[in-house]
Amino acid sequence: MDGNFIQGVSGVILAGGKSSRYGKNKALVSINGVPLIKRVLRVMEPLFRSIVIITNMPDEYAFLNLPMFKDRIKGLGPLGGIHTGLQVIPENAGIFVACDMPFLNSELIRYIASVRQNFDVVVPTFSGKFEALHALYTKKCLPKIELLIRDGIYQTIQLYQFVDVRYLAEDEIRQFDPQFNSFSNINKPGELQEMKRKFSTATT
Repeated sequence: MDGNFIQGVSGVILAGGKSSRYGKNKALVSINGVPLIKRVLRVMEPLFRSIVIITNMPDEYAFLNLPMFKDRIKGLGPLGGIHTGLQVIPENAGIFVACDMPFLNSELIRYIASVRQNFDVVVPTFSGKFEALHALYTKKCLPKIELLIRDGIYQTIQLYQFVDVRYLAEDEIRQFDPQFNSFSNINKPGELQEMKRKFSTATT
């Protein structure tokens, strides 16, 4: 199963470049000598025939040898990355992940893709929050995203009230990722040490 690409879905890594809370480009922060974005890619490469990076700093990721696209409308945050990604991917749907999620779980990603059916979005829920940057979006979202942009609404979760969403419950996620590590990322420098601790625990 692991050798088979997920059909009809592309992989999209959002690496916009703005890390205002962290203070530098967190995608290139290393754990055990491997940049976070490279760890993300290691999980995604066996899953998707097509993978793209959405970034406004393509030179920094040239070493990954992947197609890269700048935000078509700048300054919108993650919603802008999703908007751009849906326009450039060859498939009708994409699984969008942040560039600083080194604990992605391939079986959870496959599950997200498998339950999409006729939904426009499949998004995990954890601790009362939507994991909007570990979710599947289809091109049917594009008209609604463009309406939000027109109205100056740039929060990704605002999209969900206008499209058909399949929410993944914690019990579903727990089957594949009991510790919910898939959603771990870094927003502040102090969180890197916690991530390194998790990585050490996961690999021992």
